[in-house]
Amino acid sequence: MKTRSVAALTAALAVAPLLAAGGAGQRAVAAGSAAADSVAAGSAALAEPALLHGVDLDSATIPELQARMERGSLTSSELTLAYLRRIREVDPKVNAVLRTSPAALREAAASDARRRLGKARGPLDGIPVLLKDNVDTRDMPTTAGSLALAGSPPARDAELVGRLRAAGAVVLGKANMSEWANFRAAKPTSGWSAVGGQTHNPYVLDRNPCGSSAGSAAAVAASLAQVAVGTETDGSIVCPAGMNGVVGHKPSLGLVSQSGVVPISAEQDTAGPMARSVVDTAIAFSVLSGHGAAGADGAFGLTEADPRAGGLRGKRIGLWRLPSLGAGVDALMTRTAERLRTAGAEVVEVTPPYQDRLAELEFPALLSEFHRDVDGYLASRGGPRDLAGLIAFNRAHPAERTCFAGQELFEQALAAPPTTDPGYRAMRAELKDLARRSIDETMAAHALDAIASPANPPAWTTDCARGDNDVIPSSTPAAVAGYPSLSVPAGFVGELPVGLLLMAGDRQDARLLSLGGAVERRLDARRAPRYLPASASGTTGRDAHRVG
Repeated sequence: MKTRSVAALTAALAVAPLLAAGGAGQRAVAAGSAAADSVAAGSAALAEPALLHGVDLDSATIPELQARMERGSLTSSELTLAYLRRIREVDPKVNAVLRTSPAALREAAASDARRRLGKARGPLDGIPVLLKDNVDTRDMPTTAGSLALAGSPPARDAELVGRLRAAGAVVLGKANMSEWANFRAAKPTSGWSAVGGQTHNPYVLDRNPCGSSAGSAAAVAASLAQVAVGTETDGSIVCPAGMNGVVGHKPSLGLVSQSGVVPISAEQDTAGPMARSVVDTAIAFSVLSGHGAAGADGAFGLTEADPRAGGLRGKRIGLWRLPSLGAGVDALMTRTAERLRTAGAEVVEVTPPYQDRLAELEFPALLSEFHRDVDGYLASRGGPRDLAGLIAFNRAHPAERTCFAGQELFEQALAAPPTTDPGYRAMRAELKDLARRSIDETMAAHALDAIASPANPPAWTTDCARGDNDVIPSSTPAAVAGYPSLSVPAGFVGELPVGLLLMAGDRQDARLLSLGGAVERRLDARRAPRYLPASASGTTGRDAHRVG
């Protein structure tokens, strides 16, 4: 695909300028009126706009920040320092950031020096980016949330980190994640790791942030970085994005390198960007996919972008309602469909086929793939050298069992058939075929531009004793097929955000981002979190377990 300049990208997506460390377990709500008043006052203070030279960091986009840096009214050093201060002030409530990089301010100063010489490297130059803690960095630990990897940093950066550095991005630090990307225990608690403790949902602090990219999503929602990198095997970019009221893009498989990223499955794993707007997500994707580093002049292949205000007119969207996610979500989907129709889109209801068979086959295939791929990764690191060594480490270290004790998935993966087994190969072939057909056939039958569905239920209360249950099927077709998906804020059920998940065919990332920009503009559903200690409605949501 061809590239397009940042200015054209911004016009194409038509994003309106809008300037202006915790423990595991369920958070207790303060008792008594005085304590409640104190908590409310603290939440209100956290929810104050994060202003920098009159710019509200919660709503400012990368093109707006770049324009200010070009004019000299803002520097990367000031922007980076503002985010570091915000992490210090806000993150104790959210617990999304594991560590900040000691090199961040030096990288920001280097960006400022390049800009003064007229040598800025592109749209991410000087922009602070957080990385999920399963992405290798040579200058910071990479642990996947596990004490087993908490020693020396990896020897080299992941390839995607090299692309970010080449593009001039400021690597701000590492975000907490669900330990081993939620692929250790049968009943994990999303957002918890032995290294980082429990990440909280910034909208309602006793609620869960969903998925293994929990810290990345919660940090972006709380305006602790401009952009974050998450990873997904099935749902762990798009569910946390939806549940934390931000944008998350799971790219087509293979467009973003997985070299140097702690794996679950090479057949499904991908890193992807998370941000507060589609335009920032698209710009970050341009760099992560190798189309926006030094020497390139813009974002990845948005040749299909439509700059007109009526960008939804004539688009055909298939709505997969998923009423099992609850009446509140279903009512929100009804309102969303009405708003898209008012903007000129045609919305038809669909049910992609083969979902029961996908659910039956996916987990056994991932077990075999995890054993193969995690052994390959561990061989390059200090600490346990293989999956058997990880299991032994967890048995020997009680701190690994402070939220949940199980490592049933590790044990099942150790006993799973190898990926050379003919039965496994037949399983993965059927999985890929059915997942692709579930999307391709649905889109062809209804002449669709995309399939839409809820990305998540309302956030459930975090509870180590109960853990998470997998009842969110919307991410699976695109995840197993290796096709792109994009979560865009759709609205709220009470105080809890819900995302609209868009999916399309293989390598249709550019068109999906363009459509997502038009949907975002029409729904205008995101609002900053209020850091409430508990939900006034008492809604528990539905439980979910997202991996990757």
